[in-house]
Amino acid sequence: METAYEVTGGIARFRLTDYGAEPDSGRDALPAMRRAIEAAGKHDGPALLEIPQGRYDFYPDEAAREPYYITNTASEEENPDVTKTIAILLKGIERLTLDGQGSLFLFHGRVTMLALDGCDDVEIRNLHLDYARPTVAEMTVTAAGTDYMDVEVHPDSRYEVQDGKVHWTGDGWRFNAGPMQAFDPVRNRTWRIDNLGEAALAEELAPMRLRFRLGGAPSEPAGRVLQVRDGLRDQVGVFIRRSRNIRFADGGIHFMHGLGVVCQYSEDLRFAELDFSPRPETGRTVTAFADFIHVSGCRGRVEIEGCRFVGGHDDPINVHGTHLQLVGMPEANRVLLRFMHPQTYGFQAFFPGDEIAFVKRETLLPYASGKVLAVEAVSPRDWLLTLDADAPAGAEPGDAVENVTWNPELRVRGNYFARIPTRGVLVTTRRKTVIEDNVFDGTTMSGVFVADDAESWFESGPVRDLTIRGNRFAACGSSEHPVIFIAPENRVADAARPVHEGIVIEGNRIETSLAAALVAKSVRGLRFANNEVVPAEGAAEDGAPAAASLIRLDACSGAAIEGNAFAEGGMPANVAALKRMAPDGLRMGEGQRLRVEARD
Repeated sequence: METAYEVTGGIARFRLTDYGAEPDSGRDALPAMRRAIEAAGKHDGPALLEIPQGRYDFYPDEAAREPYYITNTASEEENPDVTKTIAILLKGIERLTLDGQGSLFLFHGRVTMLALDGCDDVEIRNLHLDYARPTVAEMTVTAAGTDYMDVEVHPDSRYEVQDGKVHWTGDGWRFNAGPMQAFDPVRNRTWRIDNLGEAALAEELAPMRLRFRLGGAPSEPAGRVLQVRDGLRDQVGVFIRRSRNIRFADGGIHFMHGLGVVCQYSEDLRFAELDFSPRPETGRTVTAFADFIHVSGCRGRVEIEGCRFVGGHDDPINVHGTHLQLVGMPEANRVLLRFMHPQTYGFQAFFPGDEIAFVKRETLLPYASGKVLAVEAVSPRDWLLTLDADAPAGAEPGDAVENVTWNPELRVRGNYFARIPTRGVLVTTRRKTVIEDNVFDGTTMSGVFVADDAESWFESGPVRDLTIRGNRFAACGSSEHPVIFIAPENRVADAARPVHEGIVIEGNRIETSLAAALVAKSVRGLRFANNEVVPAEGAAEDGAPAAASLIRLDACSGAAIEGNAFAEGGMPANVAALKRMAPDGLRMGEGQRLRVEARD
C-alpha cells in the first residue's frame, strides 16, 4: 500500500482509515495501525496520525511479541517467559501525535494494549482504550443466607462450572482462584476480602446466575459487587520504556490487565485530563487489575493532572526507584549488584554517567556516592558496575545501592481518587514533589504514603522536598492506616539522622473518624500547618476501632504543628504522641488543643 498523507502547516497528516482500518466493523484494526505507524515513522518531521471517530477492535493474532522485563510484575517462577503480547508497538518513533478524535480502541485477549520503546516527543490524545472482556470477573450478590450466596454474573464475564468449582474464562485465559474484592455501590467503597468462591461449592441456577454454598463462611450482603482475578501480572496496560517527552491527554483508559501504565527509565511524562474509570455503558466496576500509573526509575518532570482514578485493585499512583543489593566487589572499582524482590529484575537500572548512592539497609542512610563508568549484565538479576573510583571504605555485602540520577520531579494536581482498596499516591523521590488540590475519596488505606526500603519491596529512595496541600481526604484509612503515612522501613532510627526531610502538609481538609491524620517516622523539618481536621460523615463502620492518636511522630526532629483547626469529638483522641525523640523536637503552635505524650 502506498504511503498516504498530506502536509499542512509543516505537519504530515495520516489517517488510519487510509491504511485499511474499518471503524465499527469488528474487524482487526491492528494491521492497518501497524502500516500507518510505519508510514508516519518514516516521515522526516512532525506527523499527525488521525483516527476517524469510531470503534476499532484489536486482536492478538497479529500482535507483536517482544521480551520485556518490567518492574513490579512477576517473578521467574510466576512467569518464566517475559515475552509480552503488544497490540500497538511504537518503537523509536519521534515527533508523532496520535489523535483519536474520541475513538474507542477495544482490545481482545490478554495483551499489553500499547508500548512506547525508545520514543521521543509523542502525544496520544482524544482516545479511549478498553478491553472487550476484562480479566477481572464481576458478579453482584442477589441473595444471601446463612450458608449460601446467590450472584448474577456480569455480561462481560464468562465462566464454566466443573465439579462444583467456577472457572473464569476469556480469550486465551482461565482461572479459578485468586484475589477478590468487594464493592459497595451505596457507600462507593471497595476493599479486599477473602475469595469466597475458592472453598465454596458452586452450582448454576440459570445462565449467568450462580449459587455458592459457603459451608458456614459469612456471605456478602445483597447488592455488593464481587470482583475476582488470578493475580498474574504477565502483561501491563501501557508500557513506556526509555522514552522522553511523552504525553497522554483528554482521553480514557477503562480497563488494564496487569500493572497498568508502567513508566520505566523514561523522562518528562505528562498525563492530563484522563478518565481511568469504567465506561458507564458497560456497567462494570473495575478499571485496573493492579496499579493505575506506576513510575519506576524515571527522571525529568512527571505531571499527573486532572485525572479520575476509580475502581482499582491496587495503588493509583506509585513513583519510586529501585534499591539493588551489593553482593560482591570483584575489583576495587567494580561492584556486583542484585535485584532482590522476586517481581522486579532483568532491566538495566544504571547507565554510564549516573550518580549512585551507597546505603545502609538497616538505617536507609547513604554513606558514600559514586559515578558509573560501565554496566554489564551478568544475569537478569546480577549486574556489574564499573565506577570511576574505588568502592567506598565500609561497603559490604547487604548494603543497598540507589541510582540518584534517575529521580523525577513530580506534580500530582487536581485528580480524583475513589473505590481504591489500597493507598492513593505513593511517592519516594528526592526531587521536588507537589501533591495538591486532589480529592481522595475513601481510600481503604492511606491517601498519601511515603516509604523507602531496602528489605521488602526494595523501592527507593529518600524524600527531600515534598508538599501536600489543598487536598481533601474524605474518610481515608483506618486505625491501622493513617490518612497521611510517612513510614520508611529503617530498622534503626535516630531523630538526629532522619531518612526523609523537607515535608510540608498544609491547607488540607482531613475528614476522619477512624484513622490518624498523620503518622510520620524519621523526618527532619516536618510541618503540619493550617489544615482543617474534622469528623468524617457516615464513614465509620459499626464497631470499627479508631486510632489512639490523631498525630504520631517517631524519631523526628524540627517538626511543627501550627495553625490547624481541629473539630471537637468524633475523631481519634487529640493527642500528639512522640516516640524516640525529644519533646523539643516538636514545636506546637498556640491554640492547637493537642496534648503531647511521649510513648515507648
